[in-house]
Amino acid sequence: MQATTLGELKATSHQSLSIKDELRKNLIKQLQQKEAGFEGILGYDETVIPELQTAILARHNVLLLGLRGQAKTRIARLMVNLLDEYIPYIAGSEVFDDPLNPISWFGRNEIATKGDDTPIAWLHRSERYTEKLATPDVTVADLIGDVDPIKAANLKLTYNDERVIHFGLIPRAHRSIFVINELPDLQARIQVALFNMLQEKDIQIRGFKLRLPLDIQFVFTANPEDYTNRGSIVTPLKDRIESQILTHYPKSIEISRKITFQEAKLTPEQRLIEADGLVKDLVEQVAFEARKSEYIDQKSGVSARLTISAFENLIGNAERRMLINKEKDTFVRISDFSGIIPAVTGKIELVYEGELEGPAKVAHTLIGKAIKHLFVRYFPDPTRAKKSKTANPYTEITEWFTEGNTIDVDDNLTLTEYKKELYKVKGLEELIKKFHPKLSENQTLLLMEFVLHGLSEFSQLNKNYLNGGFGFSDMFESLFNADLTDEDEEDFG
Repeated sequence: MQATTLGELKATSHQSLSIKDELRKNLIKQLQQKEAGFEGILGYDETVIPELQTAILARHNVLLLGLRGQAKTRIARLMVNLLDEYIPYIAGSEVFDDPLNPISWFGRNEIATKGDDTPIAWLHRSERYTEKLATPDVTVADLIGDVDPIKAANLKLTYNDERVIHFGLIPRAHRSIFVINELPDLQARIQVALFNMLQEKDIQIRGFKLRLPLDIQFVFTANPEDYTNRGSIVTPLKDRIESQILTHYPKSIEISRKITFQEAKLTPEQRLIEADGLVKDLVEQVAFEARKSEYIDQKSGVSARLTISAFENLIGNAERRMLINKEKDTFVRISDFSGIIPAVTGKIELVYEGELEGPAKVAHTLIGKAIKHLFVRYFPDPTRAKKSKTANPYTEITEWFTEGNTIDVDDNLTLTEYKKELYKVKGLEELIKKFHPKLSENQTLLLMEFVLHGLSEFSQLNKNYLNGGFGFSDMFESLFNADLTDEDEEDFG
């Protein structure tokens, strides 16, 4: 049973700990029991998490430095799990005074007047987290506090009395984790006020100086580009933040896939839609291609939210086709990738060259490069196969198109129409059976379409971008017969 008065609390074995010691105590217990900790954070097991644990053991304030979409804020939020489930505080205290170590006038006065009968309340760890997004319009009053003239008038107090102060977010986060996102966006004078609170343990408001030894675990987040683009962290504050930890994007397709699958918000019905490992890898590869594309501002970064949104769009596109065609089930096709364009264009910052190309064309280019990268995992390299002295496995397919044949693969085709289009191509099914004989019918169809896209990326076939799909034809015939302007309009209009 929890204590309800100061006297009852003193009679227990409760010890008063600072928040940094509390985090350290619970982390030590977690490490000794070999518990995972920071669940849901993937790809940081050998980099960010060990560095963060070291910082917590060292009782440091932390700066998480990295590009957007690198789970910085989520990591900060998960630190709450390292706090005790409940802590006592003096009931009615707006800064949640520790009953054994009060810092406010209210807390000290309660104990002075009521002694061991001082009422005690309990604060759950979920309430011990405060987050503030730094913007240029944030004021000292927002973060630290301001003099309240109405309170002074009602209580008949002079402005020399600390009771006239209306506390801001930081004092109200006493004994809690306080997170400031995008720290460089905070005006320099606000950062200086913040530093003064950290270093000197006092707050200064409109000439009023009050010693207030706040007990706070600070976590700051920042984008490295903010140092030059929008602002900077003032040197005294940066010096005061003891640990700076660099975050990063997933280093492998496998980890990226796990993050996307974990974060994608799909309905139970959408989860029944078949999404082969190939299409999942393609979604992730699009992001990897974007992170090295000359059309995209790499300093801005390519958020992990790109692949999450793209995968949701991919499933949604397949579901839409299933509903329109009144089919009971479906699977994700390569043609469904035309549906991820809105997810890609909304998540990338283009450089000048990219703006000239246009966001939709850049997105199509990224999808094409992803297909080309993964194609050689499943089939022989078409360029090498063409130069090889042995039989070229793609000859029958390309010759079929050379004879003037074309096909259109629209993302709204019924399964029957989809099959009919793909089976038109001579030698296509035989190629799949040769290199991947043990596949389901859906996987076979998917790879048949994948081959056409792959051959177009290796310049063996011509691919036109249609509304909601793709058209395939002979490479050379399209070069000689198509008017350049018309082709451009057809491809990217």
